[in-house]
Amino acid sequence: TMTIHNEKNIVDVHVRSGLYSSDTIFDYSRGYIATRLLSRKACFIMKINKKYIPELQEIGRLAFERKTMRKVYSPKNVWAQFQSGHSFFGDMKDWIVYGRAIEQLCAGLPLYG
Repeated sequence: TMTIHNEKNIVDVHVRSGLYSSDTIFDYSRGYIATRLLSRKACFIMKINKKYIPELQEIGRLAFERKTMRKVYSPKNVWAQFQSGHSFFGDMKDWIVYGRAIEQLCAGLPLYG
């Protein structure tokens, strides 16, 4: 499911798929995306690169297209690869940078960025 909060510039995406379940927040105000993988008990954070990530207004349109067409060709589909070697528990300075929405999603989990 996807919820778009235009007034907060935030998009929540919840995927319920057993072992592959996840929660993701796109925080356009702060410029970060955070994904919590429920099976790994970890949070992955990356900076929004406007070259590859659609604008907030475009996400709703893309979701509608995907739902109605089942397959959307878009140059804005993004695959990210994370390398685990560096992880840390979020401290106060991280939450100032990432913001409250991502803090609520990732607090207490190892962060990978």
